[in-house]
Amino acid sequence: MTRRSHLQTHGAGRTWLVRGLLMAVVIVMGYLVFEFGRISAGYDIVDAASETAAFENHIDSLNERITELEQEVAILETHREIDREAYKEVESSLLDLQGKIQEQQDAIAFYRGIVSPADGKPGLRVQDLRLTRGLEEREFMLRLVLVQAMKHDRKVSGTVAMTVEGNEDGEAKSYALADLLPAEANKDWPFSFRYFQDFDRQIVLPDGFTPERILVEVRSRTRSISSIEESFAWVTSQG
Repeated sequence: MTRRSHLQTHGAGRTWLVRGLLMAVVIVMGYLVFEFGRISAGYDIVDAASETAAFENHIDSLNERITELEQEVAILETHREIDREAYKEVESSLLDLQGKIQEQQDAIAFYRGIVSPADGKPGLRVQDLRLTRGLEEREFMLRLVLVQAMKHDRKVSGTVAMTVEGNEDGEAKSYALADLLPAEANKDWPFSFRYFQDFDRQIVLPDGFTPERILVEVRSRTRSISSIEESFAWVTSQG
């Protein structure tokens, strides 16, 4: 019985070995058939490997070029930022210079109006009248500049009177300066100067009143220097 079992075991081992060899042969044959099919279809494993390597090299080259381009873009962005800052500095300097030139031109025109006015007439005159909006809705700041043209051998003295003309509730209406000043303000408006004098007065318009013109009377108390009267349109400017 023991000998027979041994023979059975030995036979079973040979059977599994044969089966394993047959499976290996089948696999190898299958692979060979697969490769034969690819070769028959024009596929060359060597050429495929070469193409794959070429593609990988091309991809590496493209990645390197991308890196180079990114660096170039970063450099250009930096240069553009530097140029932008430089332009801002130049523009700011130019605006400052233009502002200074305008100030000098205004000063020249102002002093020319005192020393040598365009009309060549001596005496009192209103050199400038400017209105700007105040903090409140009906509040305005009035700036008045008086000059004595050409002759400056003595001071000129007197008072200023002002009237604002306009429309209220569909009818013509005018207000004297005293009616438009804040309650605590000085109602008098005296002046005394040889060359020029400037004033800043705060006025408050009544509700419902629409201003149209300002009448300015400069009343001289100095002999041989005549009083003047001038009218200006109501125009506000930036402060």
